[in-house]
Amino acid sequence: MSTVGEVTRAALRERRAELWRLGGWSLAEALPAMLAGLLTARAVDDGFLAGRPATGLLWLGLLAAAVLVGAVGTNRAYALLGDVVEPFRDDLLRRVVAGALAGATGGRGDDAAVARLTHQVEMVRDTYAGLLMVVRGFLFAAGAALVGLFSLAAPVALLVAVPVLAGLGLFAAALPAMVARQREYVLADEDLGRVAVAAVTGHRDVTVSGARDRVTDWVGGYVDAQARVERRLATMAVTRGLTLAVGGWLPVPVVLLATPWLVRQGLGPGAVLGALVYVVRGVQPALHALVQGIAAGGLRFAVTLDRLLRTGTPDPATTGTPTAAPVTAMARTPALSLRGVTFRYGPHAEPVLDRLDLDVPADDHLVIVGASGIGKSTLAGLIAGVLHPQGGVVHLGGTPVAGATPTELADRRVLIPQEAYVFTGTLRDNLTYLHPDLPDAALTRAAARLGLTGLLDRLGGYDATLRPAGLSAGERQQLALLRAWVSPAPLMILDEATCHLDPATEARLETAFAERPGTLVVIAHRLSSALRARRVLLLDGRTALVDTHQGLLDRSAAYRELVGYGTAGTDEVRSSPPRGRSAPLPAGYAHPSSP
Repeated sequence: MSTVGEVTRAALRERRAELWRLGGWSLAEALPAMLAGLLTARAVDDGFLAGRPATGLLWLGLLAAAVLVGAVGTNRAYALLGDVVEPFRDDLLRRVVAGALAGATGGRGDDAAVARLTHQVEMVRDTYAGLLMVVRGFLFAAGAALVGLFSLAAPVALLVAVPVLAGLGLFAAALPAMVARQREYVLADEDLGRVAVAAVTGHRDVTVSGARDRVTDWVGGYVDAQARVERRLATMAVTRGLTLAVGGWLPVPVVLLATPWLVRQGLGPGAVLGALVYVVRGVQPALHALVQGIAAGGLRFAVTLDRLLRTGTPDPATTGTPTAAPVTAMARTPALSLRGVTFRYGPHAEPVLDRLDLDVPADDHLVIVGASGIGKSTLAGLIAGVLHPQGGVVHLGGTPVAGATPTELADRRVLIPQEAYVFTGTLRDNLTYLHPDLPDAALTRAAARLGLTGLLDRLGGYDATLRPAGLSAGERQQLALLRAWVSPAPLMILDEATCHLDPATEARLETAFAERPGTLVVIAHRLSSALRARRVLLLDGRTALVDTHQGLLDRSAAYRELVGYGTAGTDEVRSSPPRGRSAPLPAGYAHPSSP
């Protein structure tokens, strides 16, 4: 079972790009904290006390400009927060749903799952966001204030650092007790939710049997237990107050008491005032936010997430159900993963894809369907790395597509678009440029597997010179498909790559690609491709729904309308079961926005 630390670190690693951008704007936000004391000292010592008020006002004007830069940084930092937090929440929700389904017996799931789904997941999401901003704020604000103190007067920085570190040490020592109290609160909350569901579900039986008072006392006992836990949790506020007193307020009298000595060391009044500004406006608020944030949201995050991981992830050894194996397989690194992907053609255009999440397991066969212009080819371009999203990330085999070189992308995937590319040169060069060392014997076997031996013979063999203008669109597509087949890339993306072929040839080639080792993603030209798929992704402009062909017929009116049968024609389609390389995965959603 994954631990809180492992899950949190994995979530942060997946959002590295967003975290770097968040850190950049946090630096801008911390600029006033770093310059406030220094510019105040200059304004007092070099300006007002020196009889040059214009110089003092100039220094204060620079401080005002730094505040404006910091405000922009704060605005952008909060705007980026959702890009980091929402994918984590979605992943956690999938874990909890899988655990609730795996634990269901006799058609009835765990009643406490209601509390986890409606309350605890949202608590983790909110506290994760708060914890991220609190830690980020402390690191940048306190770090900027200490840098400013050292640049202003190193002795003052040392005087301030000692009580701050003492306060942090006291807080760290009290954290285990705080975690224990918070765990008690979460368990009491869950117990209360379970008995409340039981009482409400059986209220008719309770009334008929005259057991109202007894049930009321029973539920009231759990209410009282939760109240006792909350009171014990509130006593931890004393520890937080002591931490803030030592680390946040003690530096102020320390600096004031040391002022005569600092002046004798040559420090001016403005420098002393600047040091106090750093303490009161920088270190103290940052420490206060950190202590309060961790003591409240941080503890709730750790304890609640631990509880969800313990109860929300199915254990294959104990479930003993057929659904456990696909869930475990999906937990492995997917061949293709999209998180929060947004793409629009122009800064003011409506998004073609909006916060799309999608996982494609290794060796999967996924067909993407949807109305013309809905974004299927756009999605293929994003997967292949030829288009770049305005938001979110695309991973191939766990590695980000963003920043990959063309050679690295070619090693991971092959994209065959509607208009296949063939260049002037030998047939061999056209077929093997993605695998230059491929022997002719292997190429011949591949051509036989795809049923293209006759085409190669008709074109004159491997040493014959091809001229694109002399080939039909269908011949170009077949050559491009053979080239992709012999490529070592593990992911094949066929973007209507058979649109110039007859249905029988299309079926033969798609079936062959489905049996090729690796992962296959097909942008469907004909809806018959969905019958051959392991899973189907439906894009309809509002949602992106993933299921088997039969599952989409049962669940989606848009899909039934797309395949042309409508509600009344469902039985006709059900007579043609979907085919694929293995049993279909459980139904799932690839949602363009947060649930």
